[in-house]
Amino acid sequence: MQNRLQTIQTISKIALGLMAFLAGLDKFFNLLTNWEWYVSPLAQRMLPLSPPALMHVVGVIEILVGLAILTKATRLGAYVASAWLVCIALALITTGHFFDVAVRDLELAVAAFVLAKLTEIRESSAVGTGGGSRALRADVA
Repeated sequence: MQNRLQTIQTISKIALGLMAFLAGLDKFFNLLTNWEWYVSPLAQRMLPLSPPALMHVVGVIEILVGLAILTKATRLGAYVASAWLVCIALALITTGHFFDVAVRDLELAVAAFVLAKLTEIRESSAVGTGGGSRALRADVA
């Protein structure tokens, strides 16, 4: 059981970490899409940044979150990614378009939250009082 959870956590860590890192990096190159299309008109009115400048700031944040998930700060990075993705989904909804992408980002937010909780469980069982797999089973159940 513990090995399967570790495998799931590792796959999630790599997938979500790379997703955030590569999406952030692409904010500078627009190879996947023109990211400026996704900027909410509400954000454009409220923020003192142009859409390209905003996307560069977003890109830096996403790169940092991706690196956190991929390194020893997985739990923190995954919690930040989860909240970040919810905020992106809400911003997308305010555009009046991209509802499909907003739903996808909410699903990714759930996946990031699950990764954070799984990492938290694994870290607490590793530091526990020798309960090892029994403590892990109790936390997961």
